[in-house]
Amino acid sequence: MNPVVHVMVGVLRDRNGRILITQRPVGKIHAGRWEFPGGKLEPGESPESGLRRELHEELGVVAGPMQPLIDIHHAYPDFSVRLDVREVLHFGGTPRSKELQALKWLAPDELPDADILEADRAIIQALRLPDQLLITPDAGQFPRSVFLENLRASLAAGIRFVQLRSKSLSEPGFIRLATQVLQVCQEHDARLILNASPEVLAEVPADGIHLDGRRLHATHERPVASSFWLSAACHSKKDIFQAERLSVDFVLIGAVNPTTSHPGETSIGWPGFRALARQCNMPAFALGGMSVTDVDQARNCGARGIAAIRNLWRT
Repeated sequence: MNPVVHVMVGVLRDRNGRILITQRPVGKIHAGRWEFPGGKLEPGESPESGLRRELHEELGVVAGPMQPLIDIHHAYPDFSVRLDVREVLHFGGTPRSKELQALKWLAPDELPDADILEADRAIIQALRLPDQLLITPDAGQFPRSVFLENLRASLAAGIRFVQLRSKSLSEPGFIRLATQVLQVCQEHDARLILNASPEVLAEVPADGIHLDGRRLHATHERPVASSFWLSAACHSKKDIFQAERLSVDFVLIGAVNPTTSHPGETSIGWPGFRALARQCNMPAFALGGMSVTDVDQARNCGARGIAAIRNLWRT
């Protein structure tokens, strides 16, 4: 079995929300490629102490409070790495090159085009996602005008990522609704993914597709281009393995708590969520009975954030 190297990674933002990446200098493996700053955890160090040391040695900054972003395991031919990624909420000093590495600040949506190491790709996806994902209630249960009015209220409250879900509508009805929902989301600079067949994207140019459990296991290759978001519902290690095989961008894991939308469904609790999230090398959202007050708990258990219907839907 290849040795596993525990690497601490720090995400630093400037005042404009841009994120710092560094170029690996000549003489190091993968020289010339870009990565997020950090380094190996030394024996006996706590994760945060090790990251503070690395950021000071590498960039000359003093890191303040930080919070978990994502935990990734990546295998190279002769060793494996565990990337323990933390968002640095505040830091002192101006980052400067202390190890002959080039530095660059990029907006989150510019990161996919940078020549960043493969192991860091899941970090990019996590940074492009918000910590709250709204799943709409079944639109077929509402008058259309009321549904759209509530959607506008939810977006006005700050929601910037929406999954449109409506199992009671026919596909033509869903397409008509999705066209209207997309327009509302674009007015609020929010992303929209459709809980529907990937073929619907040909009719509605949304930002991506969500695969429910049935579609996840009926799909044999990634059904959309990498320029679209692809998410999946996961309730087991088998689901997560299939999601990774399809190069899904993020997953929804649950149900963490009992929900009114799925009465009788077994909940896994936070320990169950944490165990599944650790199997997952992509951003994960905690699903099931979530509210805004659960965001910090979710982050500490390995989630990017929460996904919810009732508690994020404004009426």
